[in-house]
Amino acid sequence: MVSELRVPLGVDPTKPSIARVYDYMLGGRNNFAVDRDAGDKALRITPDAPVAGRANRAFLGRVIRYLVTEVGVRQLLDIGSGLPTQGNVHEIAHSIDPSVRVVYIDNDPMALAHGRALLAGTGTTTVIQADLRQPEEILAHPEIRERIDFTHPVGLLLIGILHHINDHEDPVGITDRLRAALPPGSHLALSHFHNPGDRLPDIAWKARAAEKVFNETLGTGRWRSTEEIMRYFGDMDVLEPGLVPLPDWRPDPGQTHDLQPHTYHTFVGGLARMA
Repeated sequence: MVSELRVPLGVDPTKPSIARVYDYMLGGRNNFAVDRDAGDKALRITPDAPVAGRANRAFLGRVIRYLVTEVGVRQLLDIGSGLPTQGNVHEIAHSIDPSVRVVYIDNDPMALAHGRALLAGTGTTTVIQADLRQPEEILAHPEIRERIDFTHPVGLLLIGILHHINDHEDPVGITDRLRAALPPGSHLALSHFHNPGDRLPDIAWKARAAEKVFNETLGTGRWRSTEEIMRYFGDMDVLEPGLVPLPDWRPDPGQTHDLQPHTYHTFVGGLARMA
């Protein structure tokens, strides 16, 4: 855990942070008591949340390997990247091709501080502090413009972030504006908390309970329907197998999971291509 004596500039240790709560759930050390308290409240509703976090990271890894190896994407824009952990985007991409350019974006000052320490001396990768709710500022940011060439395909990663954009903040409009900047051949990958609704009423109840806890502790957290999540892809071509529970997206041979049924059905992901 982080000592208050080492708090990076701009970090408020009295308010929970999404990035630090996730860091705590994944067994990280870059979190405060307020983050652990928020995480513990969520764990009482979804005790296998750390397993879900690992499934999300594994999904991200498979997406990156597909984009870099099979599609040939050489530019990755990771918005809402969070604190560095095992299996970072640039590490996976560079194990395949060291020339892949990666830009991490997060609004948490601690993510910026730790990311820059991790990436010191890495010319192909950088991290900037910006907010997904201001997509125009992200797209115009000089460090992004320096590393990302929007005349060539881009891999846009929105992993575990859109469910922290409240309805009144217009997540569909945000993704519309980001997609509009992508050239043909680009891809959008996302993962999102999911409410299966009447199809699985017991699991839908769990989703609503988790949503209540997240909003009471973090002020954000929306478990959306399949139809709501699919709107983020717009008119892009959603690749097989579609929007599915995370372990079901192009699993590696022999891959298994130990997610409880309600968690398995309430965290989904998918990848789409710009024609």
